[in-house]
Amino acid sequence: MKEQDRIFARYSRQIFIEEVGIEGQRKIMNAKVLVVGAGGLGSPVISYLAAAGVGQLAIADFDKVELHNLNRQTIHKESSVGELKVNSAEQFVKDMNSTIKLEKIAEKITKENVVEILQPYDIIIDGSDNFTTRYLINDTCVDQQKTLIYGSIFAFEGQVALFNYKGSKDLRAIFPNAPAPDEIPNCDKNGVLGPLPGIIGSMMAMLTLKVICDLPVEPNQLTIIDTWNWKFTNISF
Repeated sequence: MKEQDRIFARYSRQIFIEEVGIEGQRKIMNAKVLVVGAGGLGSPVISYLAAAGVGQLAIADFDKVELHNLNRQTIHKESSVGELKVNSAEQFVKDMNSTIKLEKIAEKITKENVVEILQPYDIIIDGSDNFTTRYLINDTCVDQQKTLIYGSIFAFEGQVALFNYKGSKDLRAIFPNAPAPDEIPNCDKNGVLGPLPGIIGSMMAMLTLKVICDLPVEPNQLTIIDTWNWKFTNISF
């Protein structure tokens, strides 16, 4: 099979969508995306972006796979426990789509390295699990004029937003400052039900693909997903 035919066969169900088409698939294959975090949110994001054919995909995570990760971090396996998450994620991506150009960044994002790490990529996806990193990534995206896809999870509730897109507002427009440490929910202490990050991460991946293909999106809007009451709320800011 010729390479062009192979590409069409692989991505035909996306190409058949009128609003995506061949041109949209080209955009996906030329996209440069950085996923911060290969955990609960990063797992579905990485999975769906690799499946969609995002050409250059980077994953930043300095942590190792632990047994308690496996109820929600679905790109990792029992055999990955003790391994760097970026290495486990790399194997997952290779098995799913060997055409993806993947970069592993096994570093903690800090104020010393954040500019260099974010600079090569067009879209940044924040699947981090702490407010220090979230605000650092947000502020750097503003400085570098990069689009940021944001998500967070806790127990039965998640949030999704698109920041800094074509002049839209950023994280500080709705959350000006990080909460005090004693006010921050902690998944390690309070837990999270496994499918929740799958829902939120899938929404983040969908937003990413819509941005890449220049499809309609809603900036300046925070979506809150309450799976306990099965309620979706949009907050404009």
